[in-house]
Amino acid sequence: MTSLSRSPIIVWFRKDLRLRDNLALATAVESARPVVPVYILEPASTGTGPLGAAQAWWLHHSLLSLIASLGNIGSGLILRSGPAEAVLASLISETKANAVHWNRRYDPAGVAIDTTLKEALTTSGLTVRSFSGQLLHEPTRLRTGGGTPYRVYTPFWKALEASGEPPEPVPAPTSLGAPTNWPGSENIEDWKLLPTHPNWAAEFADVWQPGEAGGQERLASFIENGIGGYRHGRDFPARSNTSKLSPHLSLGEISPADVWHAMRGLGASVSAEDVIHFRKELAWRDFSYHLLFHFPELATKNWNPRFDAFSWSGSQDLFKRWTTGRTGYPIVDAGMRELWRYGTMHNRVRMIVASFLVKDLLIDWREGERWFRDTLVDADPASNAASWQWVAGSGADAAPFFRIFNPITQGEKFDPDGDYVRQHVPELASLDARYIHKPFEAPQAALSAAGVRLGETYPLPIVDHRKARSMAMAAYQSLD
Repeated sequence: MTSLSRSPIIVWFRKDLRLRDNLALATAVESARPVVPVYILEPASTGTGPLGAAQAWWLHHSLLSLIASLGNIGSGLILRSGPAEAVLASLISETKANAVHWNRRYDPAGVAIDTTLKEALTTSGLTVRSFSGQLLHEPTRLRTGGGTPYRVYTPFWKALEASGEPPEPVPAPTSLGAPTNWPGSENIEDWKLLPTHPNWAAEFADVWQPGEAGGQERLASFIENGIGGYRHGRDFPARSNTSKLSPHLSLGEISPADVWHAMRGLGASVSAEDVIHFRKELAWRDFSYHLLFHFPELATKNWNPRFDAFSWSGSQDLFKRWTTGRTGYPIVDAGMRELWRYGTMHNRVRMIVASFLVKDLLIDWREGERWFRDTLVDADPASNAASWQWVAGSGADAAPFFRIFNPITQGEKFDPDGDYVRQHVPELASLDARYIHKPFEAPQAALSAAGVRLGETYPLPIVDHRKARSMAMAAYQSLD
């Protein structure tokens, strides 16, 4: 075997922090050559790392998990920080590697960096191979009959479904060839990804286990306890019918193909309807990346330019009341407090709080998108932006603007006993279910019995929903 064929392959981990179903890694292993796994913390200005402080917490723990997994198969993970081109150039010089593998990313910043980098490395004589696996489909592959990108979800889903099953997941390697000399690695503690004073993430670990093992355990738990009845149960935040896989998918600790194939052959206790609706949620993530790939400014510009003239209020006082869960509408406050406490929020509640910000408070959807980026452990550049534009009415295949969620009726319909509100708004925990979503309508006797003093222990509504709805519709109609 020639020295060239024994040269190491650098496998650059990005948002694919897993060993199973990792084509960049698996293909390197097949070569029987030494493998140098590396994770690069690129400058924050590139927008390619964790999207916010909550996801930085997750990244810290996910990298520790990956380091342990690689250690179990005789390898390790090199941590370096800096511009990718400079870091890779240094590693190539240190290891004498002649090939670099990575799994493709689809956010605009990542695509731009990878395109330039691949050209530079190839020109320098290196072999550069990129692989799919972060999505069910490549954003360039699915097109309408007219050859244009999809703008509407349902036809996109039908096209994806008709394109066939995603490839079977490839197993995790059982060993990795090590280089003769390991290059030096930075200390993850020096990256300061964790909050300190105050440690606002103190309770994250109560509900989350970052890392590939945590993702697989979450998937197994969902199959056992959540997928049955998913179609209807997923809308009720006090139930356990959501998968909670989104943060694991966001950093690639589990692949969407792995999740897709795990839904096969579940038996009579799980209906095909439940599986299809769950798979449609996976496909919505793909659709969001399809939109982002073809409209790179999805997070900063209205997909529908008609909304550029919309008259937003920009009230920072109201925005702060929203972020801290002090709006006086219990379902909204429960969602915002769940977000701050655990870095997550139930999907139905995300729609309710987003509608409230945009249509009750008339605050620009981009303000909410930025807040979610910083506070969600599953922050995702595509899904976050596409979903906010969907609620605001300005996006592709968006809900019409006049679909304005009533926070009282939404709470009564999807949290009828108030269990979700009681969990996250404890000052209302003893209030009768008849008033749990509208304490401002409760008789004084019911409030006193529950120890609630409106305006003191729990705020009065910061806006009147009926009046706010009328103002929102007037602002919308002024666009005509």
